Amino acid sequence: MDAEKVVHTGGCHCKSVRWKVVASSSVIAWDCNCSNCYMRANTHFVVPAVNFELLGDSGKFLTTYTFGTHTAKHTFCKICGITSFYHPRSNPDGIAVTFKCVDPGTLTHVEIRHADGKNWERAVIETGIASYSKVQK
Repeated sequence: MDAEKVVHTGGCHCKSVRWKVVASSSVIAWDCNCSNCYMRANTHFVVPAVNFELLGDSGKFLTTYTFGTHTAKHTFCKICGITSFYHPRSNPDGIAVTFKCVDPGTLTHVEIRHADGKNWERAVIETGIASYSKVQK
């Protein structure tokens, strides 16, 4: 996906959590079937953590849920409960951005791919998802 890099903005439903992220205007989003993503219907694209920035006092409205290995940090708004981004186990150096939480106007194309989170170890190898949080030079 060699598309133009743009600044996307977005956040949660009540707008208490706001952020900006530099990413392509065309992204690959992962529809994961792990126990957490499946229940939340979370479909996300992954970016290097350095490309993501929380805005204003958003941090005070976030809380975090972890389970299993406690590597993934599932963040969500304390007010409205929306997970607009999180720190994925597959990409500890990255951020997973819920594509439906991006403000309209900057995403030109979203390709949805399946991530078999129920078989996480195999899926990480087969999809190459870990490479999506690497800074491109």
